Amino acid sequence: MKTEPARSRPDLLAVPTAAAIEAWPADAPVDVDEVLVAPIDATLADTAAFCEAYEVGLDISANCVVVAGKREGVTRYAACVILATTRADVNGVVRKMLDVRKASFAPMAEAVELTGMEYGGITPVGLPEDWPILVDSRVIAAQHVIVGSGIRASKIALPGPALGSLPNAQVVEDLAKPVDTVARET
Repeated sequence: MKTEPARSRPDLLAVPTAAAIEAWPADAPVDVDEVLVAPIDATLADTAAFCEAYEVGLDISANCVVVAGKREGVTRYAACVILATTRADVNGVVRKMLDVRKASFAPMAEAVELTGMEYGGITPVGLPEDWPILVDSRVIAAQHVIVGSGIRASKIALPGPALGSLPNAQVVEDLAKPVDTVARET
């Protein structure tokens, strides 16, 4: 996978992602030139297939999932950024943070329409400004992570701490549980 600075390849980014890269603050803790992008085979965008084909560890592959819940008839959205070795605690931590009775993954069509990104490529970079971005502390601890670019035909590589400095980002301890723990509990 050959990476290049993301700001030099807006053609490999969803429109809102490219706009967020272009507006990257000069005083951000991570320089915009550390945000890289690489083209990939779009049929391999799903995490397991991508990691196997490109020999990327699940421990540095981050997923961005859109979660929704209702309160008083109003749908509240959030993005959860977790490592591929974990599963988001949607009806525990996320539900409480959204202050809703029940939270679930947003329907695909809704997530695509609201983000302006392709399903399977949704990224925390360039999400709607009013959405909280909940970032598991394991993601921030990773030196580098690979996450979607907003389209299925590429991936972004960037320092884990960069995701915690995005607008509306909140670093959350135990936002996700290791996959082994999830399997034992079910």
